[in-house]
Amino acid sequence: MPDCTVVVITYNDAARLRRAVRSVLRQTLRDLEVIVADDASTDETSEVVAELRRADPRVRYLRREVNSGGCGAPRNDALDLAAAPYVMFLDSDDELPRHACKSLLTEIERTGADFVSGQISRLYEWNGRLERYYPRLFARRRVVEGIRAEPELFLDSFSTNKLFDVGFLRRNELRFPENLHYEDHVFTTAVYCAAERFAVVPWVVYHWRRASGANSISLSIKEMSNVRHRLEAAAISDRILREHGFADLVPDRQHRFLLQDLRVYLNPMPSRDAVWVKEFASIVRPYLEGVAPEVLDRIDPMLRVCCHLILADRIEDLQVAARSLNGPQAPPRSAVRHAGRTYWGTTVSPGLDITGLHLAELPYSASRLRHEITEITEITAAGSRVRLTVRTYDPFGVLGSFDAFLRCGSLRVAIDPQPVGEGGYLSEITIDLAKAGPKADPRIGFTRPDGHTTTDRLLVDPAMKPITVRGDGRQVTVRAEGPAAFLRVTSRWTGFRSHLPLLAKARRRVLKQVSTPAMKLRAYKALIRVLPPRRDLALFEADCGKGYTGSPRAVYEEVRRRGLPLTAVWSVARGRANFPADAGLVRRGSWRYIWTMARAGIWVDSHGFPLDYPKPPGTRYLQTWHGQGIKSVGFDAPDLRADFAKPRETWRAAVDRWDALVCPSTEFSRIFVPSNGYTGPLLRYGTPRCDALVRGQTPQGVRERLEIPEDRKVLLYAPTYRDQAKSSGKSVRVDLALLAEELGEEWVLVLRTHPVERFRVPQEVRHFVRPAGSYPEINDLMLISDALLTDYSSVMCDYAVTGRPMLFFIDDWDDYRLAERGVYHDLREIAPGPCVTTTAELVARVRDLPAVHRSFAAKYARFRRMWCHEERGNASARVVDDFFEVAR
Repeated sequence: MPDCTVVVITYNDAARLRRAVRSVLRQTLRDLEVIVADDASTDETSEVVAELRRADPRVRYLRREVNSGGCGAPRNDALDLAAAPYVMFLDSDDELPRHACKSLLTEIERTGADFVSGQISRLYEWNGRLERYYPRLFARRRVVEGIRAEPELFLDSFSTNKLFDVGFLRRNELRFPENLHYEDHVFTTAVYCAAERFAVVPWVVYHWRRASGANSISLSIKEMSNVRHRLEAAAISDRILREHGFADLVPDRQHRFLLQDLRVYLNPMPSRDAVWVKEFASIVRPYLEGVAPEVLDRIDPMLRVCCHLILADRIEDLQVAARSLNGPQAPPRSAVRHAGRTYWGTTVSPGLDITGLHLAELPYSASRLRHEITEITEITAAGSRVRLTVRTYDPFGVLGSFDAFLRCGSLRVAIDPQPVGEGGYLSEITIDLAKAGPKADPRIGFTRPDGHTTTDRLLVDPAMKPITVRGDGRQVTVRAEGPAAFLRVTSRWTGFRSHLPLLAKARRRVLKQVSTPAMKLRAYKALIRVLPPRRDLALFEADCGKGYTGSPRAVYEEVRRRGLPLTAVWSVARGRANFPADAGLVRRGSWRYIWTMARAGIWVDSHGFPLDYPKPPGTRYLQTWHGQGIKSVGFDAPDLRADFAKPRETWRAAVDRWDALVCPSTEFSRIFVPSNGYTGPLLRYGTPRCDALVRGQTPQGVRERLEIPEDRKVLLYAPTYRDQAKSSGKSVRVDLALLAEELGEEWVLVLRTHPVERFRVPQEVRHFVRPAGSYPEINDLMLISDALLTDYSSVMCDYAVTGRPMLFFIDDWDDYRLAERGVYHDLREIAPGPCVTTTAELVARVRDLPAVHRSFAAKYARFRRMWCHEERGNASARVVDDFFEVAR
């Protein structure tokens, strides 16, 4: 008896069947069988299977004489023949990852579950991109004691990402419905009802391949029969729940229908004609009429609006609203404010309530306008020029005095929108598309007198045929892009210029070959052997060139204030700005950077110049470092504490380059210095970057730049990254929606993510959250804030200089200290403010913040003595005295 049976169903898919079956035969679980269940194919399927069977006796073949018209019948046939105690199902156009069977088998035997479900991942064949399906469902490995424990798992209605106990299926007479598409939905509902316990694993166990132009049931969503089958599957699933004593879970199953099934048809709806939309609404309406209001209240406001419009048979409005579901997520054409609520359209109705999106409360730069192109024509006598007629809707009344423009790539054209009688504006725009660049999504912007600008993309008729024009040696195409149909412009060179991209690519390849890191390092080492450093040349760098900030900035400004006879050059990473206009700049990693490093007699930085580069003889290196705190650093940090000699040797050599180290506290010298093996001089004068915090002068214009209302207090949220999840956004662990709901009337949250982090603020909390990850100077943010919310970030030590309240959100404390980064202190013992693990607890502490802050007065004082004892506001001056003046 094999350990596992994998059923591969197929119909006229010989071209892809071989790939699917081989993905099973290559499994690390060798003791398995493959049953190919052929639903009466008329192509070369039987020949392909014969070839596979000759190559591997584990392949069995089962062929129906008459096509069943669905997936249920062939799966049932194969299930009856399964010889193994466990079974999986695979479609012939998909694949199993190599360890899927073995990992699922191990888990079901370990847990004794009725079935095990794993992460399913879409694989887009045209670009190779993998996208996990609802990853939050599979984020945690666990055993679920029945579907009542986690009804959200109705979203996982696949049969293909699961390993089933065959005995469990046969005892409960669980079979796929036949003559019905979306049989998975019905089957998994019955399985959930019968299962006493099932397991969930976080790894990918199924690759759901999506091919461009492929034909399948799940992609045939334009057919009305497809809609009817999906509605029937939903109705049967609801009935199964009621018949098996799970009537209380019907709302959860209906929520799944609205969230997933209905969206499948609403997303492309803008491109459907009115007849299709009318018929679709008539099919869906009876089911929606049976959905309880509380279920509708749980879904996204715009999805709820679409449901209301279906129920009200408002077909034209439904197509307008559907354009807000994806792509640019365009705002409505009009909105009504009544009794503190916001409603879609021109009438007040509970089903049209979009207050939860907070579109009417956004800061101006994030406010939304709707631009619809009513006409686009080619000016035939003017080469690549086109004329656009654009209707702009201002549903929330944000526009007053403004300067308007259209931006298309590198091209910016001033426009003159004229008010129209029904509200909004009409613009006649002529634009030369050949000047826009190779690819662009045109945007219209409105700039207020205070300098703030809001921009949005342009919507076009989804049925618009592409327009191609030529000019300046380019062929430019204008077309509708995506389901929401926004305007996209692409261009390419023509004639002899069509070879320019290839020549440019070849040039980059050659330059890359002669500008390799190894070649630059050899050139640098040769330079420092023959050229003496210039004592009057100083190279400054902060955060690896990412900004004009931190202690290097403070030291630089003190040098400038004194007028020392030095030529200062700043290292700048690609695409960075906000450096002084009169400062010398050199792009980090360029040949000029290599030359400047070799010639500079003084190096000043906060993180580390390129590690492999030795310091030139005679050059003096001031390391200011970028923070202190409880996190493990140096040889104790995750990237160096492993027993790999090369990284440790590289870092040890890099530290040996330092001629002086800014030492902000005794605790820093106790922890940081030995953890990095540093033995040189310490400048115990405090932290240059903290001088501004000691002075405490509120910087001008920061609140205005961040669009913070005068009557709001500022909570600065500055979490640190997670070493095992950099650039994932997972450092933002607070429930921002709950925080906005509870504190939004009194507070604004300024979100300062770590430079290595990537996080996009959700639209629904943008009225409350001001993203400031790219703001050039964190000191400004600290000085305008009323309190700090952080976790394990070193910002806590700088912020303590201000004496203002601090709160610590440490819901992953055990993971962080034991498995993630590691710490030197128990934050819960030394924190100068409350440590909380839930957003609800955080809200309670913020509401009582003055009293909470007073209760931590003694711990705050001890914390300041530990980390801020040397901070007197003159660190920059004393560092310059010591490192620059004395040496000079």
